[in-house]
Amino acid sequence: MVSTKSHQFRSGFVSVIGRPNAGKSTLLNHLLGQKVLIMSDKPQTTRNRIQCILTEERGQIVFLDTPGIHKPKHKLGEFMVGAAKESMREVDAILYMVDLSAEFGPGEEFIIEMLKQTKTPCVLALNKVDLLTKEQLMRRIQEFSGLADFKAIVPISAKTGENTDELLKVIFDKMPNGPMYYPEDEVTDQPERFIMAELVREKVLQLTRDEVPHSIAVVIESVEEKKTLVKVRAQVIVERDSQKGIIIGAGGKQLKEIGRLARLDIEALLGSPVFLELWVKVKKDWRNRADSLRNYGYGKEKG
Repeated sequence: MVSTKSHQFRSGFVSVIGRPNAGKSTLLNHLLGQKVLIMSDKPQTTRNRIQCILTEERGQIVFLDTPGIHKPKHKLGEFMVGAAKESMREVDAILYMVDLSAEFGPGEEFIIEMLKQTKTPCVLALNKVDLLTKEQLMRRIQEFSGLADFKAIVPISAKTGENTDELLKVIFDKMPNGPMYYPEDEVTDQPERFIMAELVREKVLQLTRDEVPHSIAVVIESVEEKKTLVKVRAQVIVERDSQKGIIIGAGGKQLKEIGRLARLDIEALLGSPVFLELWVKVKKDWRNRADSLRNYGYGKEKG
């Protein structure tokens, strides 16, 4: 059990924001010590606002992992950016992550302007320090330090874990004394079905590379617990017939490999053998259709 007798228990909510590919999911998976969020080298991998819960002796932080902030090109993109902006309200702190390997551009300027309009304290994490020399790092710290009222600037590597303990200490220092919001063994507010769908989507992103960009969605149709295994049936939705062909691959080879890799992650998640059945369905222009967005878990139900 978490003991609160010897010290004050700090708890609060932290919105994690940044440009696509800043390393938000990599950092949160590292801090949680397990894979909760999917990772890809493609931008805009995270689509929903996902709560990740970190509980330690000193307190509990509920991180809100948000979609990368970008200029939307369709209704799905608008939903993603809206989710990121929404998460900045009513939190105790904002963690703004920057990819140091990328040049400072309009995307960062847009986020800086958003931060200037909020009174919520913001901690800046400069990610991928392992790719820079000390001189380059000092120059980037100076570049960012005058742009907004950052309560702290912490250089880190989400990939190697370098300086992430210091970042966590800084964030805990910004948290008020408070209750435990979630049971200590809970690491996300998302149901298992959501995480299973995300794990399948991750494998599609990894294996299809740039041929099938972000026009896919994954829906878990059924989960049946049998005596010796869990049977999972999932549907991969694409926008065009050509994308369906790419995902299935010659003789179904690509789809089999997607299924094999996703099954391993789902088995690790459930702690049980899994039989995973994948189907591919074409739904034309689903990213611009409000009904499809709602059906596939993006956007709010009206009513």
